[in-house]
Amino acid sequence: MKIIVYCQHTLGVGHFFRTVEICRSLKGQEIILVTGGPPVDVSLPAHVRQVKLPSLQMDKDFTRLETGSGRDEVPDIRNERKALLFSLFQNERPDIFLVELYPFGRKKFRFELDPILEGIHNHLFGRCKVVCSLRDILVEKDSWKKYERRVVHTVNTWFDAVLVHSDPDIIRLDETFPNIQALTVPVMYTGFVCQPPPRGARRRLRDKLQVGNHQKLIVASAGGGKVGADLLNAVLRAHRLLDQTPPPLLYVFTGPFLDPDDFRCLKEKASSTAVVARFTTEFPAYLAAADLSISMAGYNTAMNILAARVPALFYPFHVNREQRMRAERLARLGQYRVVNADDLEPLGLSRIMAGTLNAAPAEPVLPNLDGARNTAVYLQQFAATAAEKKP
Repeated sequence: MKIIVYCQHTLGVGHFFRTVEICRSLKGQEIILVTGGPPVDVSLPAHVRQVKLPSLQMDKDFTRLETGSGRDEVPDIRNERKALLFSLFQNERPDIFLVELYPFGRKKFRFELDPILEGIHNHLFGRCKVVCSLRDILVEKDSWKKYERRVVHTVNTWFDAVLVHSDPDIIRLDETFPNIQALTVPVMYTGFVCQPPPRGARRRLRDKLQVGNHQKLIVASAGGGKVGADLLNAVLRAHRLLDQTPPPLLYVFTGPFLDPDDFRCLKEKASSTAVVARFTTEFPAYLAAADLSISMAGYNTAMNILAARVPALFYPFHVNREQRMRAERLARLGQYRVVNADDLEPLGLSRIMAGTLNAAPAEPVLPNLDGARNTAVYLQQFAATAAEKKP
């Protein structure tokens, strides 16, 4: 089975890493991963071939596309991407096209997606099924009714199924897309997609970092790094006020896209017990080794925290409802707490951190975290059923 997977990350890297986990779970299939955002350092499995379109991303105000490279104007990049993607489908003729988020998001990329979807509908690339890969929560839109009509029309016209990477006992799609009954294709919940830590990661990494038996390890992170510098700055300042022996060890991962000036300021606050780095390929292992995680509440970070079973403080991105809604739902599961801007004052934050570190260990009630595996099973079954129906 050949699957083309389309993933366009524009602000953070969560969409990208969630998609990579789904690709990883499709072992034994021929996977072509099409990406078009800023480059991300990741090791892909042998069965996944990455096709990189010329990079486009959103500006800091999230209002317009920009190239990030300065080598060409956006219209030129758009035309180049559109031609490359269409040519890829002509040459590869996949069995399934798995589209991350669209049409529930990524409207600015319809210039290259709609011609593909129309071509599939008209059998220009052989017989190919189209499936939407959708996260748990959708963000607000300025013109909701217009947005809803466009999504329903696009899904019902060109898609064969929608896979929602959520546990419906925690978050249901109809909470942020109320008109779900208007969709005429199957809508299936896969469970959350996460990247579980490797077996034995806690002991191995704590030994590697020389964390003492009675020493606490704190991991603070900001996803891709385009937002969250205020949180990381507050954590570094609060860490200095922790009155514990031995002093807790803090690792701060800023994300690859943090502004260079912000990164430099954070590095200046590092100490013998506080390390600041942009990125680590072992992030799930760090979470498993940690006694406390402090982060925003993006999908991937939150699910990896759950998989690592580490107590956590969530500081939701404030621009839309997504992260706050997720953080508040997860806080009901135990050992997770939501912090707000008022909590970032150093002394107050240090007290919250100390209280979490000193709390008695609790076993959280975990939701369904088998989203990647369930997605792979569904796609394989879907392709087999489609093949049986071919004339």
